[in-house]
Amino acid sequence: MNRQDGPQRPYDVVLFGATGFVGELTAEYLLEHAPKTCRLALAGRDRAKLERLRERLAAVDPARAAELGIVTADASDPVALRALAESTHVVASTVGPYIRYGEELVAACAEAGTDCTDLTGEPEFVDLMFVRYGARARETGARLVHACGFDSLPHDLGAYFTVRQLPEGVPLTVDGFVRAMGLISGGTLASSLTILSRRPQAAAAARERLRYEPRPAGRLVRAPLGPPRFSKETGTWALPLPTLDPVVVRRSAEALERYGPDFRYRHYASVKTLPMALAGPVAVGTVAALAQVPPVRSWLTARYEPGRGPDARLRARGWFRLRFVGEGGGRRVFTELTGGDPGYGETAKMFAEASLCLALDDLPTTSGQVTPAVAMGDALLERLAAAGLPYRVRHAR
Repeated sequence: MNRQDGPQRPYDVVLFGATGFVGELTAEYLLEHAPKTCRLALAGRDRAKLERLRERLAAVDPARAAELGIVTADASDPVALRALAESTHVVASTVGPYIRYGEELVAACAEAGTDCTDLTGEPEFVDLMFVRYGARARETGARLVHACGFDSLPHDLGAYFTVRQLPEGVPLTVDGFVRAMGLISGGTLASSLTILSRRPQAAAAARERLRYEPRPAGRLVRAPLGPPRFSKETGTWALPLPTLDPVVVRRSAEALERYGPDFRYRHYASVKTLPMALAGPVAVGTVAALAQVPPVRSWLTARYEPGRGPDARLRARGWFRLRFVGEGGGRRVFTELTGGDPGYGETAKMFAEASLCLALDDLPTTSGQVTPAVAMGDALLERLAAAGLPYRVRHAR
C-alpha cells in the first residue's frame, strides 16, 4: 500500500525533532536523497531554530531547501501534534527519550491514520504504545513502526534476510552477532540512562502487553538469551545482548509465517578477546547501577546535553559489522551487513529510508504497531542496498 494513494495531505514526510543532533543529519540525508517529488517538512517546537536549519540546508541544495515546509509543535501539545499528524503521510520522530516525549505524537498519529517512525530503543515505550494505541492505529490504518535506527532495524532486517535464504516450512534458527565502534550523543546518553533506570516499569509494561497481544496460532517463536560462548563462525566471544533488538526480531517472526513453524533467534554482542568478554558485563552492570541513582543520572546527563554529539571527523571513525548464522532444512547460511558510524551517519540513513519507504513505496497492507520487517521487508532491503547498505550471503551450504 502506498500512502500517496490515500487522502491528499500537504506533506509526505515531516521530520519531527529536526534541529536535534540526529535530526539534522536526517534532514541533510532527506534533502540529498528523497525524490524531488517528495514533499518534506521540518518540525519542532522552536520556529527560529527550524528556520536557521533550513538556511544551513540551503548550502546542500538551495532550491530544495527553499521548498521545505516548517511546522511548529511541542511534544507535550496534543492539539499541535494532531495538526502535525493530519498534515502528512509519515511523521519521522527523533524526539527522545520517547517514554517522556513520544506518547502524544503516537496518539496523534494513531488517531489521524498517519504512519509514524522513530529511533527508540526503549522496550517500555514500545510496549505501552502497543497497549494504548495499537488497536486504534489498526482501525485508522496507521502504521506505528518503532526502532528504525541502529536499534533495531538492521538486526530485524538481517534476520529477515537470513530467513529468506533458508527453506520454507521447516524449523529455523538464526543467531545474530553485532560488533560496533562509535561515540554517543547527548540524546543517546539520556535515552540509555532512562532505559537503565526504569527496569521495573519496563517489566510491568511487558507483562501488560502480554494480556493483549495475540500469539501465533500453531507456530512456536522464541528469542531466548543464549549462553556466553566462543563463536567459531565469527571468531569472537559472544555475549548475550538483552536489548530491544531480539524482541523486535521475535515479533517479526510471530507475524510472518515465512519464519517457519518453529523459529528461534538469539542475539549476541561480539568481542575479540576473553578479557573484554569478562569485563563487558561488569562495565554494563556498573553503569546500570549508577543509572538508578538520580543525582548521578542528572550529573551524567548535564555533562553531555541532548543536541550535542560527535563531529564528522569522529563519526568517520565509526563502523559496525552484523553477522547472522541461520540453519534449517539441511541448509546453513552465514550473512553479513557492514557499515560506517552506527549511531548517527548510518542511523540517519536507515531512518530516512524507512520513512521514505512508508511514504512512497508499494508495500503489503498492514496497520497498527508493526516491525520494520513486517511493514517494509523486501522494499526496505532494496532501498538500503541502493543506499550502500546491502546484506550479503558470505557462505552457504
